[in-house]
Amino acid sequence: MTEVATASAAATGIAMATEKAAKELSPEEERVLIRDIALTAEANTKEGDSFFLITQKWWQHWIDYVNQDQQPNNSNNNEGSSSLSGNSDSNGVGISKRPSGIDNSDLISDGPAEDANSDDGVEIHDTLLEGRDYVLLPQQVWNLLFSWYGGGPALSRKVINSGLSQTEFAVEVYPLRLQLLVTPKGDRSTIRISKKETIGELHRRACEIFHLNLEQVCIWDYYGHRKHALMNDMDKTLDDANIQMDQDILVEVLNNVNDTLVTDGTSITDNGFADKEATSVLLEPSKSSLSIAGGLSANKIASKGYSAEQLQNQTLGCPNKESDNHFGNSGVSTRGTFGGLTGLLNLGNTCFMNSAIQCLVHTPEFARYFREDYHQEINWQNPLGMGELALAFGELLRKLWAPGRTPVAPRPFKAKLARFAPQFSGYNQHDSQELLAFLLDGLHEDLNRVKHKPYVNSRDADGRPDEEVADEYWANHIARNDSIIVDVCQGQYKSTLVCPVCNKVSVTFDPFMYLSLPLQFATTRSMTITIFTCDGSALPSTCTITVPKQGRYRDLIQAVSNACSLKQTEEIKLVEIRNHLIHRFLDDSFVSLSTIKDDDHLAAYKIQKSATGNVLLQLIHRRQEQETSDAQRWKPFGTPLISSLLCDDVIRSGVIQTIVQTMLTPLLKEGIEYSDDSDPSTSGMARDPSDHGSGEVDTNCASTSINKVLPKLPLQLVDESKTCIDLPAGDEKAINLSAMSHVVVYLDWTSKLLEKFNINYLENLPEVFKYGPITKKARTEPLSLYTCLEAFLREEPLVPEDMWYCPQCKEQRQASKKLDLWRLPEVLVIHLKRFSYSRSMKHKVETFVNFPIHDFDLTNYVADKRSSCSQLYELYALTNHYGGMGSGHYTAHIKLLDENKWYNFDDSHISPINEEDVKSAAAYVLFYRRAKSDTSGTSSAGSRRARDKTSYKY
Repeated sequence: MTEVATASAAATGIAMATEKAAKELSPEEERVLIRDIALTAEANTKEGDSFFLITQKWWQHWIDYVNQDQQPNNSNNNEGSSSLSGNSDSNGVGISKRPSGIDNSDLISDGPAEDANSDDGVEIHDTLLEGRDYVLLPQQVWNLLFSWYGGGPALSRKVINSGLSQTEFAVEVYPLRLQLLVTPKGDRSTIRISKKETIGELHRRACEIFHLNLEQVCIWDYYGHRKHALMNDMDKTLDDANIQMDQDILVEVLNNVNDTLVTDGTSITDNGFADKEATSVLLEPSKSSLSIAGGLSANKIASKGYSAEQLQNQTLGCPNKESDNHFGNSGVSTRGTFGGLTGLLNLGNTCFMNSAIQCLVHTPEFARYFREDYHQEINWQNPLGMGELALAFGELLRKLWAPGRTPVAPRPFKAKLARFAPQFSGYNQHDSQELLAFLLDGLHEDLNRVKHKPYVNSRDADGRPDEEVADEYWANHIARNDSIIVDVCQGQYKSTLVCPVCNKVSVTFDPFMYLSLPLQFATTRSMTITIFTCDGSALPSTCTITVPKQGRYRDLIQAVSNACSLKQTEEIKLVEIRNHLIHRFLDDSFVSLSTIKDDDHLAAYKIQKSATGNVLLQLIHRRQEQETSDAQRWKPFGTPLISSLLCDDVIRSGVIQTIVQTMLTPLLKEGIEYSDDSDPSTSGMARDPSDHGSGEVDTNCASTSINKVLPKLPLQLVDESKTCIDLPAGDEKAINLSAMSHVVVYLDWTSKLLEKFNINYLENLPEVFKYGPITKKARTEPLSLYTCLEAFLREEPLVPEDMWYCPQCKEQRQASKKLDLWRLPEVLVIHLKRFSYSRSMKHKVETFVNFPIHDFDLTNYVADKRSSCSQLYELYALTNHYGGMGSGHYTAHIKLLDENKWYNFDDSHISPINEEDVKSAAAYVLFYRRAKSDTSGTSSAGSRRARDKTSYKY
């Protein structure tokens, strides 16, 4: 049948239907008539035709009504939509009643119409979506339905040319909404006008609204309250002039037609309008491609010679048009024609949430997914969220992509967030990365396509090829976790654990949602330690050594041994001093050096090795301190000293007195006159410090090598019952050592005794590392993101709190752990670990990280060499943190991919930025997206869907 014949038949059908309306057609007659008219309208659609919005709820009711007598498989007509060719989408049973009058009230905004001079004088909601809220019907279909059912109101929209070639049709559901500002009078008005109207028509309507003469008026592109371009090309369309939804148009009234026009782009502040910051620019939302009757949609209408798919691809792949006018260099001279520039109101310390949300909302895969019908994938049985978090996020995302630039208050979303994550309730500042981690995990659970998770048993590698093990682990993971979050954000890394005792190797492959990278300039660490000798041969000395940052205690002990020229007959005892007591011995060679904090105090003691083993003597210094006006108490001070005792069952108290005197010999002041009570028969005698001997304190040797006579020392030994026993000089009382692993002795320093020794050597033990003022060079020295990644992947021991159970040793071991990237996700989220904690302080690392914006190449870091995917990534978003710990402010930098332009999202304020301004020392969480290439293939095996299915443009 020719188009003319089809049109004629449709016209005849309309006339017959109109005549028969009073008698009421049967449901089947209505269905067939509407189907034929819709098909004809689609074939003959042209620019300027009218389409009408009708509520989805009423339309579905009518579809059920006209299809109630149809069998599911009785139609072979595939030219129209299924609902009009005899197949209803409804699963209901029984007979549908005839719909009542058309009711479009749920599409209408509650507020007053923006423009009384608009086509219908009725404003619709800004967040409507085709296929969810409404369908579009050709005028002939609307007229017929209206004649049968009545109701309304009628919501008419025009068909316009769209696409780069202007051969594609679209229904302009949301015409431009423009704010007209008159200077110098100060009047204002809001109008609706098609973006395909000319500047001349806008000029005419502005003059009509404000009762002005055309000759004395000029209009300006006043985007962001800055004069960008004089709009004097009357034949140019508003679309070609790059006029945006909700932007300002300045109507300037000239007192004299010869007045000079200012075109330097400077801000006008004397015209009665408040100068405000540019925030957001939006056009109508991207409609889904759900077909109405006859297959026509608001998103695209196929013109002759082009398939719908070809036109869609051509539109999505077209380059961006640039503005025709560039006036001045201040402000924005070009604006993109795509949405996504709506801010979020700060509800009170919610900038951490706003910045994270904006980055997720502007992830293209999520923007596409949540603007389509994702409800069928919601996991309503999820006990962690029951789907509510995904619904709240989806609604918020749609608002942020809807027309208009009024900032959105995310209160409903925050309420849902606080319900399922109480830690984010209230209005305290939080970590945006912690919120992001929870949100991604929560969305995954809400959208998990696996409703009933099967039990899977992951086996260790046991010598099998990595490729086989990795695919097995990934398949097991997907069997339990399958969502848009997994499709887009989850990768896999290889984890290798090695037991330090038996060298057992365990290989597993685990999923990851993001990478948390340490900020390290180098792979080494400086540590300051004070070294003491036990044989009285030298004063305490301080040395600073360099060790591997991810090393173990054995590395530190070796470095100290080298620094103090340790003899083969000697060994080092390394301890942490806290509150003037020995807090712990650092004698487990395999413990990580990360357990030693920069504000710790370490001491190393050189003692003599013994084949039979040593008992350690710990000397604790005490002095009297005033507690009350009439009471004093002995309290520890200074640094304890250590010496070794021969491992005998019994030791004489006089020997302990001599050993302590020997340790203190280097601290004895020169030229001290001792009192009469210091006679050799009752006082200890020190060995010559130059006589190193065997390293053990030999009392016979000490008594025959008298060099100095020391005062007797008030010593007390603490026995196993915690009782203090006096140890006077010359006393030969026997002390049983068989039940003691170490001997603790108190030395009570009297004021007279303090005068005889230089005890300042025992005080002011330095910290392991002292933070000094940061120099300008240190602040500006760049740290590469690649360096951070290499530090993350470097082998390091597990922390003591995360010990590994070795299946071969059958014990918990502090194994070495090595990570390798195995497969990378489409969107790679990288967290820069700027915040660190110690017992006494919280610290933020302000280091500038030099991260690539383009061509972040991870090819050499991926262990799986089978993948043909591109391993190049492009930065498209990041969050920033300004300020210190527990406070500060979060913002986001986001690139609109279709515009190829960067914007700063600062809560409700949005402003363009240059690409070179994206990098700063405030960068906190980075969002990278895999760069697309013609040669890149699909993702590696194991995924249940090809990754490139999520490679959306929008």
